[in-house]
Amino acid sequence: MAISFASAFAGHDKTLEFRSARAAVLANNIANADTPNFKSRDISFDSMLNDASNKLQLAGTNSKHISGEGFSSGSDALLYRNANQPSLDGNNVDMQREQAEYAQNSLQFDTSFMFLDRKISGMKKALTGN
Repeated sequence: MAISFASAFAGHDKTLEFRSARAAVLANNIANADTPNFKSRDISFDSMLNDASNKLQLAGTNSKHISGEGFSSGSDALLYRNANQPSLDGNNVDMQREQAEYAQNSLQFDTSFMFLDRKISGMKKALTGN
């Protein structure tokens, strides 16, 4: 019987990918805090999930099935963030908010990594018989 890593990891690997992508976006916001007309961006898990589900192809096994064409919204997972206090130069990065979001994302990354590490160590124990 083959091991399916997609089901064995229970989505924790995809969560790590999402957290890494979000960390890069938040770090980009922090790095461009003084750039004129820069608009802060963010990634939400819901938008990434919708973007991934829109890329799925529907398989019709019967000629009476409705085709799946035209159902994708084509939405981008990267969204603009609304400004709480926009500045005169057009930049809407709030450093305190960005740093707080980055710290929260870092904690969630560490938690997801811990869950994935425990899954892998449990699989190793099952394979070695310890």
